[in-house]
Amino acid sequence: MEFSLPQDVKALQTLTRDVVRKECMPLESKYLPLDMYEEYFPEDEAHLTKIAKESGLWDAHIPKNFGGGGQGYLANLVVREELYYSAVILPQAEIIPSLFEANAYQQERFLYPVLRGEKLSAFAQTEPDSGSDPGNSMKTHAVKRGDTWVINGRKMFTSYSGACDFWQLPAVTDRAKRQHGITMFLVEKGTPGISYREIPTWQYRRTPKRATYELFLENVEVPEKHILGGIGRGFQLGQKWLTDYRLIRGGTSLGQMQRAFDICVDWAKRRHSFGKPIATRQAIQHKLVEMHIDILALRSLSYQAAKDADEGKDLREDASLIKLIAARWGHHCLDHAMQIMGGIGLTLELPIARFYRWVRTARIVGGTDEMHTMVLARDILGREYVDPYTNT
Repeated sequence: MEFSLPQDVKALQTLTRDVVRKECMPLESKYLPLDMYEEYFPEDEAHLTKIAKESGLWDAHIPKNFGGGGQGYLANLVVREELYYSAVILPQAEIIPSLFEANAYQQERFLYPVLRGEKLSAFAQTEPDSGSDPGNSMKTHAVKRGDTWVINGRKMFTSYSGACDFWQLPAVTDRAKRQHGITMFLVEKGTPGISYREIPTWQYRRTPKRATYELFLENVEVPEKHILGGIGRGFQLGQKWLTDYRLIRGGTSLGQMQRAFDICVDWAKRRHSFGKPIATRQAIQHKLVEMHIDILALRSLSYQAAKDADEGKDLREDASLIKLIAARWGHHCLDHAMQIMGGIGLTLELPIARFYRWVRTARIVGGTDEMHTMVLARDILGREYVDPYTNT
């Protein structure tokens, strides 16, 4: 059973697979024991970035009008699956798509430095009391004073805050308009009034670049020219990025699931119990079959959703579906992998434990399972039956 990929996407898949096997996977024995995630020593970071740029994978996902490869959703998802087969990830230009709304001034100051790898951006939407409902519960607000906006508030769980050069930060500018009264600001690090603290998590324990932070804003002055996309479009821009992220998330889970499955199949044939390979044990066979089903089903649904998105279909509900099943089935698959591998699966000599942490975290990050289930229920039943403000 195989989804029919266009020839250009197949070629990109083969290229990515070859690069990952040759350049990334040999470094796993160096970085897995250190428990470092997508953060490498300078010499390796420079080498991998050079390889990414030479191969065209660095900016394959960037629109052509900004100098990138212009690959669509399906190609990006396929590339991501191949990249995340390894525990050492080939770097790509880390762009939050809302930044493509930048005007000429903002492109030169923010966008192009990010595309070149000279600057790093972070996205700061979640707050201590506002997660899945920013349109109604966001408290961080901005007040205009002349040509400057003054921002006050707190943001929570903002990855990259320790290493970023600026934040894409939505704040309420007109509370009466709810989600249409939120504006996206480009807030540069070093601006007076900004402070932050790291929040220890089980996923990024030794990776300060990607660590999670709480952000404090006290009378932070941001010039009018740092408003991204226009006043009142912050919620829309944030949702567009989250929708794209949720869809492509299927590729991340698929890469990790496929790698775990391949390791488990090989292990089951070599590992013996009571004089026989554990592959002969029905309990192991059943788990492997369930993992195989998870992978095939997620791949089929993810590829189809990405193909539909490339054809212009509204992908909001599909993105919620893919995010939900990528997290759930990924968790189910990696949980089976941990059980099959036994004690060796708990070690940092294999990527299984790292992948498990990632897929379990994915059931919360980017929208919880429960939130996406509600979105899908609303699509099935209609908003009059599924409204969190009127129904319990």
